[in-house]
Amino acid sequence: MLDLEAVVVVERNGDDIATILLRRPPANALGLPLIEGLEAALDATRDAKLLVVASRVPGFFAAGADIKHMATVDAAAFAAYGEALRTALNRFAASDRVSIAAVDGLALGGGLELALACTLRIGTERATFGLPEVKLGLIPGAGGTQRLPRLVGRSRALDMMLTARQLDAAEAYAIGLIDRLVEPGQAEAAALTLARELRELSQPALHAVVRSVDVAGDLPLGEGLGRERREEQRLFERCEGREGIAAFVERRPPRFA
Repeated sequence: MLDLEAVVVVERNGDDIATILLRRPPANALGLPLIEGLEAALDATRDAKLLVVASRVPGFFAAGADIKHMATVDAAAFAAYGEALRTALNRFAASDRVSIAAVDGLALGGGLELALACTLRIGTERATFGLPEVKLGLIPGAGGTQRLPRLVGRSRALDMMLTARQLDAAEAYAIGLIDRLVEPGQAEAAALTLARELRELSQPALHAVVRSVDVAGDLPLGEGLGRERREEQRLFERCEGREGIAAFVERRPPRFA
């Protein structure tokens, strides 16, 4: 286990899976210490093929941006803070590896934006989700206005952001905000189980799926189909597809990298 500035801890679960744990009481506010800890954790886990993001603060995944910090800064420092948060979250959103958010408590504001930046989200029955930035005269500025509509649709995203209301886990699961719903206390374990399942599959194929799906809503159908065709051809030519097909024919487990 690697301790990074106390507020973020990295646990290794085998050679290829890493868990990034947030632990900045009382609510995992995404201030500069936590942002720097996330960046350090991502640097320390470059060799991991899959990431799990979870919390060690009871009742919270992350409660949002550091409002006390924002209350003390000028416009330039506010811009720098926002850029630091966006940069860290964009690293989770990159398609070079799968990340899974394990939410067992409040995921609000920047905390929800962190979960949205992950590839997949697992929530427990006591998880709560919301983007309350309009109450501060702001908007979700770390990807919320862009990633949430892509998950739940424009109407549902607007309803959440304009009213600042909080969703319970059942509603979040029903609208596709979270991908799996588990019992309280089981989010991290469920995320690790999923990560181990995904590790058995071709990582380049998983990444190609994410890249293809991510452009599905942005490209005309013909262009999207062209992107899909190129991704599949590349996988075959780079031996991932050849190995998977050979393993199926030979009735053996595939030997993916």
